Amino acid sequence: MIMRPYIPPFGGLRLERGRLFGRASLLRRGLLTHSYNRGPTEPPLIESTVGDHFTRIATEHGDRTAIISKHQNERITYAGLDLRSNALARGFQSAGVKRGDRVGVMLGSSMEYAVATYALFKLGAILVPLNPSFNSTQVVAALSHLESSHLIISTESNLPRKDPRNNIPLLKQLVPDPFSSKLESEAVPSLKKIIIIDNSFGRTDITSYKGLTPFTSISSELSADNKPLPNQNLSSNDIVNIQFTSGTTAMPKAACLTHRSILNNGFQIGDRMRLTPEDIICCPPPMFHCFGSILGYMATATHGSAIVFPTESFNARAALRAVQEEKCTGLYGVPTMFLEELGLIESGEISGDGFQYLRTGIAAGSSIPAELMKKLHRVLNLTELTICYGMTETSPVSAMTTTDDPIEKRINTVGRLMPHVEAKVVNPENRNEILPIEARGELAVSGYLLMKEYWGDPERTAKEMFADNTGKIWMHTGDEASMSPDGYITITGRIKDLIIRGGENIHPLEIENCLLGHPGVGEVSVVGVPDQRYGEVIAAFVIAREQGPRSVTKEEIQEWTREKLSNHLVPKHVFFLETSDPFPKTASGKIQKFKLKEQAIQLLAEDARMSPKV
Repeated sequence: MIMRPYIPPFGGLRLERGRLFGRASLLRRGLLTHSYNRGPTEPPLIESTVGDHFTRIATEHGDRTAIISKHQNERITYAGLDLRSNALARGFQSAGVKRGDRVGVMLGSSMEYAVATYALFKLGAILVPLNPSFNSTQVVAALSHLESSHLIISTESNLPRKDPRNNIPLLKQLVPDPFSSKLESEAVPSLKKIIIIDNSFGRTDITSYKGLTPFTSISSELSADNKPLPNQNLSSNDIVNIQFTSGTTAMPKAACLTHRSILNNGFQIGDRMRLTPEDIICCPPPMFHCFGSILGYMATATHGSAIVFPTESFNARAALRAVQEEKCTGLYGVPTMFLEELGLIESGEISGDGFQYLRTGIAAGSSIPAELMKKLHRVLNLTELTICYGMTETSPVSAMTTTDDPIEKRINTVGRLMPHVEAKVVNPENRNEILPIEARGELAVSGYLLMKEYWGDPERTAKEMFADNTGKIWMHTGDEASMSPDGYITITGRIKDLIIRGGENIHPLEIENCLLGHPGVGEVSVVGVPDQRYGEVIAAFVIAREQGPRSVTKEEIQEWTREKLSNHLVPKHVFFLETSDPFPKTASGKIQKFKLKEQAIQLLAEDARMSPKV
């Protein structure tokens, strides 16, 4: 292949067809010719810590509601949140929390989580969100890896579609003798205190566990002369949040994010949604994930908007009722959440009335099928729904649509770059080769939003944060993408998810979009499975809209694909899942395709064993 001479426009020059163009010339023409672009340079980045910025917001919007926790029947204003987080920060100090300490927080979406977040940020301690579904092995691994000093945990974990899980057995794995007043953990030697929040409504008695520190004992009521915390001498470049990536891969990584990265990202998200202090945003995604904590909590808090927690973990009915009762103007979700909510309305279990105040929201986590977007506009009035793209390691959003982008852009792309962000589409086999416009390759991102590192893992950091020929650091996303001449980015799937059938690249999203248009299909995910003839073939996992005799069949699925697409995109294998046995998902609702692939291989092997030998 003969490549055209090309100099990336970092220095402002590019050679094309024998002529030298400066970046100003490219901007005047308004169209890109190679898959590199920069986001806007305005507004300027906020050079502040999260705590200092929040104090300013509380001063400006003190009497406005900040948080509504529906399941706790509790709400608080910005002034109240500022005061309570100051008081809790002092309580944390008395419990030994210091600047730079890693503090595990294993809670559902709740008032305690919200207050603790700002208390830790103001102290300069590092918030380490842990998924409440973690078992003892996962908790020990996470806390040990970070040498965490404290753990904040609830007596019960409330998980989607499950009964509450008692966490006392887990704590006994951490601390074999919780009855002793001296906390000692052989599993996590760095652990100084476990702070416990009782959300069991009397089901669990923790009074005899002397080794645990009750949350109520360090979050006393405010006195009238409460004053702001003394200056903690924090820097906006300090690590303030370590997120364990939920991703669709098996091994999580600990991404280190700074005040500067999460504050600016949250602010820019709110700007692109056009949030105001009048907005009320329902946020079903979990706070322990970037979606809930930054796209939700940080975006609303930087704009004086209110955020609503329907329940501790996702519950479709509670989310829709919260929207109706609080007259929410925005709703967040990943595709699987929205599909479940729409299903409740379509079945009549939830009234279709009461959504007239909705206008905006965020759909993220994975690509949004066109049919789903149209239903969200029509049924939930989300006419200004925005699409976000990003990853934990980029704090997290690097591209986003606007509320007034044309509908086809919001269906087919993830929008354009956020301010102060650069991106390029490169050849996965040669990361220094920027591809032409519209060509598919690996998306790489650079800018203020990059994580500092993976905690304690320089090898993984170096593998994914790659310096180009100029020394600029790029985060290589692992996502296959293309860039249009006007700067819109289209994500065509995970590079690892590509199905290579007889040497031809097949993109699962194309088939998933097609099948979601079938009236009998409720949810679908497509993966590649090994095949002797073609190397890989297509397998579709389907949850039918109706179970039983009226359910859609394999033959109908295949014929629909053949008619709408082409013969080579027809799934060779179709596996049906029950609604009671949903897709394996990450904490943020992404379908874990690697687990589906393993399941498909196992099912095919079982079929082969059962088939009679010829």
